[in-house]
Amino acid sequence: MVKQHKQLNHQDKITNWELELKETGCISNEGELLKTISHLNDDKDQAELSVLYTLAALSRSRKSHQDSLVLAWMEKAAQFHPSNERATSYLAQFEWKKNRDLLSRLVFPTIRETDNRTTKQKIADQYIAICRVFLEEAEEQLQQLEKWQKALIDLNQTAIEAVYANLIKILQDVIDYTSRLLKAAEEYEASISGVFYTSTRVEDLKTSLEEIERLKLEWLSLFTEEATNSKNISPLEELNEMIGLESVKERVNNLYRFLKYQKERKALGFQTKDALNLNIVLTGNPGTGKTTLARLFAKIFHELGVLPGEEVIEADRSQLIGAYVGQTEENVRAIVERAVGGVLFIDEAYSLKRDSQSGSDYGQTAIDTLVSLMTGSEYEGRFAVILAGYPEEMRHFLDTNPGLRSRFPSSNHIHLEDYNETELVEIAEKLAYENDFILTEDAKRALGERIDRERVDDTFGNARTIRNLVLDAIFKKGSSTEKRNDFLIYTLLEKEDFTERARELEEKPLKRLEQLTGLATVKNDVKSLISFVKMQQLRRDHGMPVVTIQLHAVFTGNPGTGKTTVAKIYARLLKECGMLKRGHLVVASRADLVAGYVGQTAIKTKKKIREALGGVLFIDEAYSLLGNGHGDFGREVIDTLVDEMTKHNENLVVILAGYPNEMERLLDSNPGVRSRFKKFFHFPDYSTEELLEIIEIYAAAYQYQITEEGRQFIRASLKDADTFGNGRYATNLVDEAIQFQALRFMSSYGGEMLLDKAAQLNEADFAQAIKKVSEGE
Repeated sequence: MVKQHKQLNHQDKITNWELELKETGCISNEGELLKTISHLNDDKDQAELSVLYTLAALSRSRKSHQDSLVLAWMEKAAQFHPSNERATSYLAQFEWKKNRDLLSRLVFPTIRETDNRTTKQKIADQYIAICRVFLEEAEEQLQQLEKWQKALIDLNQTAIEAVYANLIKILQDVIDYTSRLLKAAEEYEASISGVFYTSTRVEDLKTSLEEIERLKLEWLSLFTEEATNSKNISPLEELNEMIGLESVKERVNNLYRFLKYQKERKALGFQTKDALNLNIVLTGNPGTGKTTLARLFAKIFHELGVLPGEEVIEADRSQLIGAYVGQTEENVRAIVERAVGGVLFIDEAYSLKRDSQSGSDYGQTAIDTLVSLMTGSEYEGRFAVILAGYPEEMRHFLDTNPGLRSRFPSSNHIHLEDYNETELVEIAEKLAYENDFILTEDAKRALGERIDRERVDDTFGNARTIRNLVLDAIFKKGSSTEKRNDFLIYTLLEKEDFTERARELEEKPLKRLEQLTGLATVKNDVKSLISFVKMQQLRRDHGMPVVTIQLHAVFTGNPGTGKTTVAKIYARLLKECGMLKRGHLVVASRADLVAGYVGQTAIKTKKKIREALGGVLFIDEAYSLLGNGHGDFGREVIDTLVDEMTKHNENLVVILAGYPNEMERLLDSNPGVRSRFKKFFHFPDYSTEELLEIIEIYAAAYQYQITEEGRQFIRASLKDADTFGNGRYATNLVDEAIQFQALRFMSSYGGEMLLDKAAQLNEADFAQAIKKVSEGE
């Protein structure tokens, strides 16, 4: 009963897919169709399998025309059910093409009357061998062609049946003349070895050879005619078939129509005094299609007669910048000369002009030389220049030379937006298709989740990342599959192929937090905040109102009280509960953010923020950003930080750390800072017992034990010692004690291996260590 219900479900699906194929020309969810195939039994469900494979092949053929996977599925359909008319009819359209090289085996050496008897004997043997091998194969192939012809006649497929009829007629004639050639070759061989040799046999051979060569040309003409019917796609059509890039397509289509209009005006005799500026700036993040678009521009310019060629010369800093005076000019001129008639494409062009450029760096020379050649009479208008890179960096780069900006007017700036998730999944489907794979719906959802985790900052590779993910999935499919008797494992990408293997962390961040010495209030505050975050996520998942989550924080306390350690745990906790994609910690100080001259501090700060996206940016001694003078650029960091925090929202968490009073002064310096930092964690100094615990844990990590006398001595000493630095003071103390213990041990025991003694740190070791640390040595 269950089996009958299952069959009915399959039949319902087949009915729906048949209807969809009829109405739309293809099946939208091919992955589900292939999944259904995988659940059927090859021996018991052959009729259903034949129908399903046929539907899958017909659907794919409407999208990608004839390809290897379509033929493979149709052949499967025919195997499961030889009477499947649709499969037979479809295969017949392409089966005959497999015979293109059938007659290429009929290649014979030349017979010369001047050859000696041995050579003639050898050539005759070759003729006989070639003819016999071909005739055996040709007879078998003729039967196959006649079989396909009969099937087409039964299906009333007259057009394609006529092709088979021509092939059969030619092949029959070739078989006839090859049989004659074989007979003549055998008689020729006999005449050579016998007493009566006659040239009549040679004439018979030549007559058959001439007819065979004529038939071979006739045979190839049938296949050549088919090959010439293939359509060449124009560069504009190629662009319009690309996924996404709608605004770019509109801009390029407008440009194409304008160039075509100008071409038509010129053909009518109208003159254009000012030549069209073909220099273009393409901006966008990696993988958005800048290089592809540059190559399409070259083809479009050539197609419309704007440029004589469509070659794209790609150049970068290493090819343009020289190592000594004069070499850079030579390099740039050489590259331009190669690009004449086509397009010079410079990706990441701003790398030519480095912020920290020294006197021996000739980046500015390369820029100036390029502008000079673009505007000079020798090369102006003879080539196009396309610059590409990140938007902000390209804007700064164009300002390095007034002539450079004037050669790239804003109307020629084209920005390529990042692909959205739907477009990226479509790109993945296309890439899979090109490799004869299909993604199931579950695979698409898993890929969408991977995209969300990968898309953290501007370095996300868009289409490049998708290509890597698809190729990784194919590799995973091939490397992890042991069962090879399932046909679909070679073409179906599933959820598990895109699922990342869980990486086992050494220990959970919450457990690591609990293991920290002291900090009871901080631990409770962090756990409370994380619980709040999880609760709001739960409410959001169930469609309930969500309270705004504030994750930016201020850590106050003296040095060595665990601020950086807790920040690292905080980042991992936020990743664990899904608030951060990477969960890494980037530690920065004033030196990492503030530059020495106008305009560079914001760039430097944004670079550090970009590094921290998806994680936590921890700014230690943040109050130092306030600076001491009017010309200090620290306040520019604060302003930039506020703007970037708004821009990146939940993709960035910032922690400011420092002394309590100074941090208050920083928060009051900018209203935006105060409004964005509402979580405060105070890290108190460690007590004597807590410092002793830190000392013991740190020593135990290196398998050292502290004697009871040593422990009592440390406890008493810490009450009176200046432990500024807290945890750092404790670890420094252990490091010094270990060194003094080593000196004492090696002096007392002469190098003998007394491991029980070597693992102990006693009162004397710590007395020396405290003295040294206190003296600041």
